[in-house]
Amino acid sequence: MSDETFKLNWNCKHTWRRSAKNTAWCLLGCAIGDFGTILFFQITKIPFPVLSIMILAIVNGLITSIILETFILIKQNFTFQKALKTALGMSFISMISMEVAMNITDYLLTGGAMLTWWIVPIMLSVGFVTPWPYNYWRLKKYNQACH
Repeated sequence: MSDETFKLNWNCKHTWRRSAKNTAWCLLGCAIGDFGTILFFQITKIPFPVLSIMILAIVNGLITSIILETFILIKQNFTFQKALKTALGMSFISMISMEVAMNITDYLLTGGAMLTWWIVPIMLSVGFVTPWPYNYWRLKKYNQACH
């Protein structure tokens, strides 16, 4: 489909549901690495700059998301190489936007690198909503998803 003839329909409930499922899997993978890193530094009280913790949390969130998505694709009978390539290629923009949004939210509301009972649901909500329209668009335009 050429760019000139593509007209995006933002009202497709099926695509919103499917893109929400894809986004949720991505969020789970990102949150594992991100929250795990922040929690590690919070519990151990290792003196490390907040910005460095947040950058490490983003990197670890990206890594765990790629691992989770690769594992899911292997379970869907992809080869390891194809699964890894798909996980890296189809959702990396989504994962980066999700991670950055979650960590900016954490920074603005707590000063950064701080998990509390009330910040986690806010971070997850922002992390979900940020890439969701992009995931919808990509699914609608290219019929590409990770899961």
